[in-house]
Amino acid sequence: MIHRHLPPDSPAYRFYLPHVVMVTAEALAVARRLGLDENQLQFIEEAGMLHDIGVVAVLGDQPGLSWRLPYICHGHEGRKILEAEGLPRHALVAERHTGVGITAEQIRQRRLPLPERDLVPDSIEEKIISYADLFFSKSPAKLWRRETVDEIRDELAEFGADQVKVFEDWHKQFGEGE
Repeated sequence: MIHRHLPPDSPAYRFYLPHVVMVTAEALAVARRLGLDENQLQFIEEAGMLHDIGVVAVLGDQPGLSWRLPYICHGHEGRKILEAEGLPRHALVAERHTGVGITAEQIRQRRLPLPERDLVPDSIEEKIISYADLFFSKSPAKLWRRETVDEIRDELAEFGADQVKVFEDWHKQFGEGE
């Protein structure tokens, strides 16, 4: 399915695939530490590989990386793609994985071009994938590097102490004692 939406020769593929593979591996490691069952592990593997599929809808058509929609829209666009593919649970992961989630209030206050509703991870699988995603950037300069807990805290602090608090809670639940 990834290749149907994001061909291997497309400009985005070179950052998409490494990113989702690393996020998925991290999420599966967390899930195994927590003792999740095989069905949950399979879902995390599938949803982890698809969580950023919405980049295809926000990328422009120009060579290199240009944008036709603001990047913040990639989660919601991913939901549309995955729902059309008949994957409603996977679609929720795509829509809710940005940072530690975005509330309707934050969408209103920041005037974000998103549906005005809570886009916050709810299930344990959604939270694990979102947590794992925080450690790996799609930025070419950081693509192959795992971010530190302190770097994640600093990045989230730009969006408010409440965002850092969610991460801290997740880190206590999902981290390896870093």
